[in-house]
Amino acid sequence: MSSLSRELVFLILQFLDEEKFKETVHKLEQESGFYFNMKYFEDEVINGNWDEVERYLGGFTKVDDNRYSMKIFFEIRKQKYLEALDKHDRSKAVEILVKDLKVFASFNEELFKEITQLLTLENFRENEQLSKYGDTKSARAIMLVELKKLIEANPLFRDKLQFPNLKSSRLRTLINQSLNWQHQLCKNPRPNPDIKTLFVDHSCGQPNGARAPSPANNPLLGSIPKPGGFPQLGAHGPFQPAPTPVAPLAGWMSNPPAVTHPAVSGGAIGFAAMLKHPRTPSAANPSMDYPSGDSDHVSKRPRPVGLSEEVNLPVNMMPVTYPQSHSYPQDDFHKAVARTLSQGSAPMSMDFHPVQQTLLLVGTNVGDIGLWDVGTKERLVVRNFKVWELGKCSMALQAALVKDPTVSVNRIIWSPDGTLFGVAYSRHIVQIYSYHGGDDIRQHLEIDAHVGGVNDIAFAHPNKQLCIITCGDDKTIKVWEATSGTKQFTFEGHEAPVYSVCPHYKENIQFIFSTALDGKIKAWLYDNLGSRVDYDAPGHWCTTMAYSADGSRLFSCGTSKDGESHLVEWNESEGAVKRTYQGFRKRSMGVVQFDTTRNRFLAAGDEFVIKIWDMDNTSLLTTIEADGGLPASPRIRFNKEGTLLAVSTVDNGIKVLANADGVRLLRTLENRSFDASRSASETVTKPLINPL
Repeated sequence: MSSLSRELVFLILQFLDEEKFKETVHKLEQESGFYFNMKYFEDEVINGNWDEVERYLGGFTKVDDNRYSMKIFFEIRKQKYLEALDKHDRSKAVEILVKDLKVFASFNEELFKEITQLLTLENFRENEQLSKYGDTKSARAIMLVELKKLIEANPLFRDKLQFPNLKSSRLRTLINQSLNWQHQLCKNPRPNPDIKTLFVDHSCGQPNGARAPSPANNPLLGSIPKPGGFPQLGAHGPFQPAPTPVAPLAGWMSNPPAVTHPAVSGGAIGFAAMLKHPRTPSAANPSMDYPSGDSDHVSKRPRPVGLSEEVNLPVNMMPVTYPQSHSYPQDDFHKAVARTLSQGSAPMSMDFHPVQQTLLLVGTNVGDIGLWDVGTKERLVVRNFKVWELGKCSMALQAALVKDPTVSVNRIIWSPDGTLFGVAYSRHIVQIYSYHGGDDIRQHLEIDAHVGGVNDIAFAHPNKQLCIITCGDDKTIKVWEATSGTKQFTFEGHEAPVYSVCPHYKENIQFIFSTALDGKIKAWLYDNLGSRVDYDAPGHWCTTMAYSADGSRLFSCGTSKDGESHLVEWNESEGAVKRTYQGFRKRSMGVVQFDTTRNRFLAAGDEFVIKIWDMDNTSLLTTIEADGGLPASPRIRFNKEGTLLAVSTVDNGIKVLANADGVRLLRTLENRSFDASRSASETVTKPLINPL
């Protein structure tokens, strides 16, 4: 939902509250999930309306979303259980135990057993931990204090506990303004017009029900003297619906901007045209308070709700048959496991060298980086995380590392020519290394880039100058000069942590796509004029974007908080989804990563396998199991030629899959390595010939 649609919901909530539609207002709060009414929640808890308490909560979170949500639901159901025991209603207590509390057994079996044993006691206060339990009213009050703390600490509620500061009857005011605007366009405006209906546009000189000319197209707008306006609607007057909106701009602008755009001829406004006509982001939009990267309840790379890890899941997967769209030579697919590499910690990001096709960079969940030669199976480099110059880092970073020294690699990537590579960490900094061949990597730049985690890093060549692009938990995108590390631009406008960046160019226009954790996608030029587009990504959470190898087609893959994954191709000229690829289950067990190869195929790691699509067909083409041992949502990465595919494994390793061309490439390298070693061996063992 766009930000303007979200604000409209708040206006409707205000109207419903002013008109005393009490049940309806709380239903809309719950269904929209935009505003959590703490006062209403408190009243329902104190009154013991447990079904309504859980129903209302269900609009904002589920039991397995995170540890805060789990604790909230547990405390509520435990209180309901204790009240049934206190009334000696054993059958009700057993029902609550089986239907409501059993779900927690898989997380803490001992606690569930202890709760079950309370059934055997005449008075549950005989249990030492419950000996101070008072009457029902006081117990609910004590629990409510704990619930409020949990809700306020829960990141899912962070932007939903404060209602916007609105003037009273704001929706009525907007409608009255619209009616006055429509009245200005009347050919024969009357001094005191009588409002007959709000279902059509107002017109004085035409029969009731006819529409007035659209304000957007009327050449007289602003030239007609303003006659007497409509009287303001009273607090109990007829409800007036929102005015008929001006037709929205086509293309990548999902909502009309806050400032006037220059006119663009030629019909629908396409992506390139939008970039040439910037908009200034509105400062009026209230910012949402999202947790920073240093918060201990925000994962450094968001995980699926209800799962603490994406690997080692004891899940029995039934075989799934997917429709096959086309027949392809088996040589096209990476079925063969050509290499198995033991990294030692869980790979979080991988990237093949753009020139040397068998060099693989790996970044892990403990901050390690590794450089592998897949051809020789040799790990050329391993580096543990270390801040190069701690004294030059911000106090915020130093304090964060003292509080919690654990650091993960969020992204590792080569520069376009392979002479540099960058590492984005979950704590504030990026490190840039220079690569000089073999195992020779050298420290190049260390940048204290963002407050919180650095979620993504990329390289680009705006103005023929190599730059580093980063994004982070502080809701910003930053551009750095790659030689000196000088900051060139800071792009602000996102209202949530920025999850990924995708630089590109089209028709000589250099730009950057960015995605944030509220599902917003924006595009930026290398200037200070704000974002050029603003629209919603499918899934509204963790989304990455990528172009095909030839730069002609744009794709995105995202996973929602509920685990729904979306892989789509975009129509750039219209700013709309062109096709949505099928083959994901209802609930993915991780944030799905994807990649493209050879301008032909898409791949995504999901359901313990690698899924492959033809770019031109939405049906799943095939799946690759890689001999098993993959996590729920494996990390994947193709090399530039599309002959090799690296995929992470549950045992902190990497499998490198190869198609027919990849197998031939690796065999060639093996033969060269064997010939070189044999030549060296013969040189050592060959007897010296005495020239005498």
